[in-house]
Amino acid sequence: MNAFFGYFQLAALVVLLLVFVGRILHLRLGGNINPFALGAGKGGLRRVVEVGFLVIFAIWTTEIIAASLALDWRVFPAPMQRRFLPSLSSQIAGLALASCGVAVFILALASFGASWRIGIDAKTPGGLVTTGMFALSRNPIFVSIDLYAFGTFLINGTLGFLLLALILAAGVHYQILQEENFLRRTYGKAYQDYCRRTARYYPWALSPPRPKADSRRIAD
Repeated sequence: MNAFFGYFQLAALVVLLLVFVGRILHLRLGGNINPFALGAGKGGLRRVVEVGFLVIFAIWTTEIIAASLALDWRVFPAPMQRRFLPSLSSQIAGLALASCGVAVFILALASFGASWRIGIDAKTPGGLVTTGMFALSRNPIFVSIDLYAFGTFLINGTLGFLLLALILAAGVHYQILQEENFLRRTYGKAYQDYCRRTARYYPWALSPPRPKADSRRIAD
């Protein structure tokens, strides 16, 4: 891997971690809010998926550090470390996606305010946020994770990073569905109205409203 792309993805990871940890500390110390709710009060598949995020994130972080610094030790076996996207154009595309992911993550956290939670917090969920980045997407944090994950895959071009990106995307979608059910129960009509005007992922993916049937009788 070109050293520039390796250092870039490592720097992007450091920025994400600093922002992530910094925001947790700010809410804990400044607002007496515990935003960490992964696995809390859940059971079955929901708990497995939420806790599984931590495991996948640890593997992902380790692989990024190892690939960026060209270390010999890796989590993935050798066959999954072979590059099958060796082109410079794919790495540039990955850099763009990863950069967008970091930017969206920071902007989404700023929009979230004190309502940010890591996982579903049934006890103290915070208020419904519909402004800022949340006016463009109902799940900008998850969008940023997908962008960064697929960006790092394009930068590295290996089967291991593709597998991680696909697992994260599937886990993210499952978590979104669980959160939608929770938010619908918690905020009722306000959330339903929000869903009608804001796309789940990307603004251009919002389904247009269906026109109402004209009940007037047309004369011959």
